[in-house]
Amino acid sequence: MALTGMQIYKQLPRTNCKKCGFPTCMAFAMQVAAKQKAIADCPDISDEATSTLSEESSPPMRLVKLGSGTAVFETGQETVMCRHEEKFHRKCGIAIKLSSDLSDDDFIKGLEEINSRKYVRVGKEIKVELCAVEIDGVNNPSERAAIAAEKSEVPLILVGENPDAMKSAALAVKHSKPLIYRATEENLDAFIAIAKEYKLPLAISAPTLEELADFTVKAKEVGLDELLLSWKGGADPGDFVRFSTQVRRSALLHKFRPFGYPIITEFECDSQESETVLLSTAAAKYAGIVLMKGREPWALMPNLTIIQDVFTDPQVPNTVEAKLYEIGNPDENSPVFYTTNFSLTYFSVAGEVERSKIPAYISVVDTEGLGVLNSWAGDKISAEKVIQALKDQNVAEKVNHRKLIIPGLLPVFRAEIEDQSEWKEVIIGPETAKEIPSFMNKIWGK
Repeated sequence: MALTGMQIYKQLPRTNCKKCGFPTCMAFAMQVAAKQKAIADCPDISDEATSTLSEESSPPMRLVKLGSGTAVFETGQETVMCRHEEKFHRKCGIAIKLSSDLSDDDFIKGLEEINSRKYVRVGKEIKVELCAVEIDGVNNPSERAAIAAEKSEVPLILVGENPDAMKSAALAVKHSKPLIYRATEENLDAFIAIAKEYKLPLAISAPTLEELADFTVKAKEVGLDELLLSWKGGADPGDFVRFSTQVRRSALLHKFRPFGYPIITEFECDSQESETVLLSTAAAKYAGIVLMKGREPWALMPNLTIIQDVFTDPQVPNTVEAKLYEIGNPDENSPVFYTTNFSLTYFSVAGEVERSKIPAYISVVDTEGLGVLNSWAGDKISAEKVIQALKDQNVAEKVNHRKLIIPGLLPVFRAEIEDQSEWKEVIIGPETAKEIPSFMNKIWGK
């Protein structure tokens, strides 16, 4: 049975020193009980208490950190099977794989492309998190790894199964703390020795789950704690889902420590389209890192979008600040829109308004993070609330007209706004954001 917060608290120094980052020892004890912190994170705990509590109180899934300095990626330490139970704590990371047959110039170009794969969606940056460098077959593995460490802005994964090549590359870039990918039954002892010598995280694979458990136990016995469970397969997503679900359930629900590590996966595909689809399944179903060969934006964006959506906190509304926003450089003759403060709604509207090339004002109304129809159905928006928001934001002082463009899904607000406010010309806008540019150029472009 898991320890309670009070049982853990009794073993702590109870000085409320705050060295652990929490205001009280009780607060820290509750985090340990919830599997969010390890007992070793208390700097003043006694050896006896550590021995008593460490194994039972440590999170069921290990936290693994790749990289160093400002280029760090964390994975693992998840606590639930399903997102709605709480949330997923650490997003899946996409790693672009650069093959060993690339020339030095093409390899550097690939690194530059990986560094540039950054996008902004609903106000947040989404990007490629890792660079996977294939070293088997390279004339000089240490030189190839050193180039990657110098030019990459994201943490590295060293990809290969040859112990000599891996040791050479790991030695050259050990300061950047790359992941060694991957140990198999043929090279397990050699790769464990390399990871231990250079203090690097290691990905381990095996033909069966039983052997995988044996391999992780073997690695842990020699002092390796930062491990990833590697899965590599063909074009059947069901094989991965069965593997990932069994591993996750064993670790979280049954506290089976040999599987208490994050998962790294890749698929052998005959096309980039297939790879993108398969990796989306893995990203949504427990993979901590996914490796992909395609690095074109069209191949990346679907998975970056899925990762952003799945790894948001379902208990916290995704909102923007309710205020007046200026798109472009609007003046006193510019149009005025209103919309809700649900992030996806606002950024969809703002993006299409910007695409229309007509500067405008957007008044954002607080709907507690709900979209247009949901806020109306949930009684979170009304004509009165829109009128009050316009007044509080002093919108009328910004323009010399009284024209207001409202969402096409809420035409019922038109008469009420015109009757009860100074906005006497309410224009019913399009029902979807993508129609805004043509709508704007038709009614306002002239």
